[in-house]
Amino acid sequence: MPVSEPSANWTKKPSTTRRRLPRWSEISPLLNPRLPETNPVRRRLNNAHTIADLRLIARQRTPRSVFDYVDGAAEGEDSLRAARKAFRELVFHPRALRDVSTVDMQRRILGRPAQLPLVLAPTGFTRLMHHEGEAAVARAAARAGIPYTLSTMGTTSIEDLAAAAPQGRRWFQLYLWRDRAAGQDLIDRARAAGYDTLVLTVDTPVAGARLRDARNGLTIPPKLGLRTLADMARHPAWWMNLLTTEPLEFASLRHWQGTVAELVNHMFDPSVTLADLRRLRENWEGNLVVKGIQHVEDARAVVAAGADGVVVSNHGGRQLDRAPLPLALLPEVLDAVGDRAEVFLDTGVLSGADVVAAVALGASAVLVGRCYLYGLMAGGERGVDHALGILAAETRRTLQLLGVPSVNDLGPEHVTRAPSR
Repeated sequence: MPVSEPSANWTKKPSTTRRRLPRWSEISPLLNPRLPETNPVRRRLNNAHTIADLRLIARQRTPRSVFDYVDGAAEGEDSLRAARKAFRELVFHPRALRDVSTVDMQRRILGRPAQLPLVLAPTGFTRLMHHEGEAAVARAAARAGIPYTLSTMGTTSIEDLAAAAPQGRRWFQLYLWRDRAAGQDLIDRARAAGYDTLVLTVDTPVAGARLRDARNGLTIPPKLGLRTLADMARHPAWWMNLLTTEPLEFASLRHWQGTVAELVNHMFDPSVTLADLRRLRENWEGNLVVKGIQHVEDARAVVAAGADGVVVSNHGGRQLDRAPLPLALLPEVLDAVGDRAEVFLDTGVLSGADVVAAVALGASAVLVGRCYLYGLMAGGERGVDHALGILAAETRRTLQLLGVPSVNDLGPEHVTRAPSR
């Protein structure tokens, strides 16, 4: 089909846009005179705007076996994926015309104020992720005004951590060992060092099948085999820090040579019952929290035995795969014990929006582990500061966009599950 000729009456209109040379006063504000960041840690962290960004940096900075230990979960990792998916499927219900010029994020946790509804969860052998380890995390938590929980499987002693963060709020996480005298010694030391809360983990009668660790051949400390030596070439700074600082070992257990699963099965007592919890309650004057609750009847039982708080948690998906969803179980546990104990949530939290959602659904606070470990691997103590800063900024922004001026004003009216599609 032939192209028609333009109408003979059509004429091009003259442009009405006037051009001129810009003034320097108009150009100068557009220029970016900042010099490139020369500090490599700050440069890395400046590019991290979310916890997911920190995770990517951590993956580049640490050996695969170390990253996988933090990032992975048990068996098919279905529990972890489901927990994260549950948060993504929540829907917020914001209100307009609310004064959110200032936002109060402070929350009382077990009788004392915290600057966020957040507790740093216990994680084992933290110096494996970065040579500064637990001390760096505790100092960052103290600056952020939130509690930090030292693990029985930590690589910094109870006393050294107290000295590293004397102004911080310190909790101590306990596994009941076959050697009860050794466990009693840890309790006595925590009491003497000023730890105000004891967290008993009850979901680890035996080690979960963490297949990434098995495939990577992860041992504590790492073995210098051919595969490990090859990895040194890709992560020289990590290996240099490991080899030139204090030997990596458990602060509560000396000279272990083997895998994490072997250690758990060798040390932990699978015969623990409610009677042990009652004895622990009689022996500990401070707050007592039971972590790893996955059934509402267990929540009732441990509160009746004297627990001041429970953590609804499936151990970050690292123990029993296809375990109950903590977020789905939370309302039942609140109905059962929420008037007698504080109820915390763990597993699947990766953002400040997740923190807000959990509190809106009734949690006293949330526990996070991977979030701050990604920061630690990405940039040491400054990386943990950065991770906590991200979570705080996201929490504040989510509250403002919801039209909620205080974290204590959150309620179930602010978040619901997405309707089925």
